[in-house]
Amino acid sequence: MTYQPSIRQQERIAYRRGRAVRSVLLAAASTAVVGVGLAVGITGAPGWERVKESFFDLDTAQKYLPQILEGLWLNLKLLVVCATLALALGLLVAVLRTLRGPVFFPVRALATGYTYSFRGLPLIIVLYLFAFGIPGLRLKGTPDVLVLGAAAIIVTYGAYLAEVFRAGIESVHPSQIAAARSLGLSYRQAMRHVVLPQAVRRVAPPLLNDTVALQKDVGLISLAGPIDAIRAAQIGVAQDADFTPYIVAGVLFVLLALPLIAVTDWVTLRAARRQNAGT
Repeated sequence: MTYQPSIRQQERIAYRRGRAVRSVLLAAASTAVVGVGLAVGITGAPGWERVKESFFDLDTAQKYLPQILEGLWLNLKLLVVCATLALALGLLVAVLRTLRGPVFFPVRALATGYTYSFRGLPLIIVLYLFAFGIPGLRLKGTPDVLVLGAAAIIVTYGAYLAEVFRAGIESVHPSQIAAARSLGLSYRQAMRHVVLPQAVRRVAPPLLNDTVALQKDVGLISLAGPIDAIRAAQIGVAQDADFTPYIVAGVLFVLLALPLIAVTDWVTLRAARRQNAGT
């Protein structure tokens, strides 16, 4: 027998549906009003024509778009490499900071000093130290500035991600490690099979947020010299005395970040639903 909702239940469903439709219409109307107001206010400003010519010139955008896209490909490759290695480094440092026993005190001290130092240092300073300081030592086998710049990004974000991982590890109740040890698992096996899977799942949203921030900061590699999207835009600005290439690069970075931001929001919402459901 097919379930048929009662008349009162149908009235509730219709009422909620009507409220949802009204909410969507109200949100759309208010957004349109605000958008029109901003557009009128900006385009009606006395210096709008000059700003439009200097920042939003379509011909200049089309002229430098291919070079900026070519540079963006370098940024994308850097993002994949730096994010992967920074996550691995952060996880390693987090595990080292959670080691117990006095024999591991030097390891914990080094890991703590690393996280404190690189979380406090601005990335741009670390980038200059790696890209220009290390080559100044004139050591044999020194990598090029692209590799050194990527290393600066990795060690800096590795420190941030290490604290995120450590928070996730410490959020797992010690009784779970004790239970795993009572079943015959070693400490390493308990961390691998019991603690880390739960820790990573719990801190997935902040990890993804840091990855979004990393996606933007890979553009700082241009300070070391490689021609990425930012450097290509800078060259275009210098040649035409027009800031439009910067706007093009900014739009491309936003488009590059949108899928990752959407995944971050979905994972955050999913984690919130799990927590509310008690699972």
